[in-house]
Amino acid sequence: MLNDGRMTRRQSLRTVAAVAMAAPLLTVAGSTRQPATTESTRPATAGANRPGTVAGPPPALNVMTYNVRFASTTGSHRWPVRRPAMRELLRRERPHVIGTQEGLYQQLRRIEQDIGPHYDWLGTGSGGGREDEFMAIFYDTGRLKPTEFDNFWLSDTPYEIASNTWGARFPRMATWARFSDLGDGGREFYVLNTHLDHVSQYARERSAELIAQTLARFDRSLPVLVLGDFNAVAHDNPVYDTLLAAGLVDTWDTAAERGPQYATFNNFRPLQPDGWRIDWILATPGVTTHSAAINTFSRDGRFPSDHLPVQASLALRRSARSTKP
Repeated sequence: MLNDGRMTRRQSLRTVAAVAMAAPLLTVAGSTRQPATTESTRPATAGANRPGTVAGPPPALNVMTYNVRFASTTGSHRWPVRRPAMRELLRRERPHVIGTQEGLYQQLRRIEQDIGPHYDWLGTGSGGGREDEFMAIFYDTGRLKPTEFDNFWLSDTPYEIASNTWGARFPRMATWARFSDLGDGGREFYVLNTHLDHVSQYARERSAELIAQTLARFDRSLPVLVLGDFNAVAHDNPVYDTLLAAGLVDTWDTAAERGPQYATFNNFRPLQPDGWRIDWILATPGVTTHSAAINTFSRDGRFPSDHLPVQASLALRRSARSTKP
């Protein structure tokens, strides 16, 4: 059984202002610069509606999940060598939301600089400080405004920093945020970003159960997006089954259009057509997926990471989840 005593409280919801006053090694809210107040000029947000206005179909929300690989300092795939390719990929795509996995603090600061203006990010290190991997959520400040966010660890004691009770190789965690979409009349939605263990199937399954319990405590009227490197193959692992049973759908499957499938973990090797999808973008059923793709960008033959980013273009609607307790 999971430690329900911890989970029955209201998830320690913090407003962004309250988090900013917290000890910096416990909660790191991305950059220290103030979010931009000007609206993004990208086509996806051009003509976006101000909160409270009435308009036609909502503008697409472009979402990415990306294991960026930690910033190694040695070897042919060290971070300084990969950074230019990642900079070009992110500047080409400029999603409104990016859930990253494995990023280290200084690496994430460089990504923030590289992607261009009007981006900020939320997250904390898996060890509770700046020396460990983050499950960061980047967002376009011209389009989105965070109103709450929190972190929890994938263990029996989810609010104990760096806890690891299920035999994972490293402490694993999730970061979530509640956003107001400035381009869609202030519509609110949740994003949860995670990275499950790469060694222990037991830890992955327990982690999926804990994530499902957490989602059940969110406002059920709001759409939810779950991003991550799950280290589990879509359609072929109990982790996938647990999360879909929690009321989520796989945007890859529900997309009106989708690109070719490749193994999302390619380990810097050539593309593997019809390979395993272990990086997913899941959503509540009320979310419409216009398109989904696995991005195969490389620069001078070099991939930016050992994973390929997965992307989806979405329209958010109110949640279709059950209201049963």
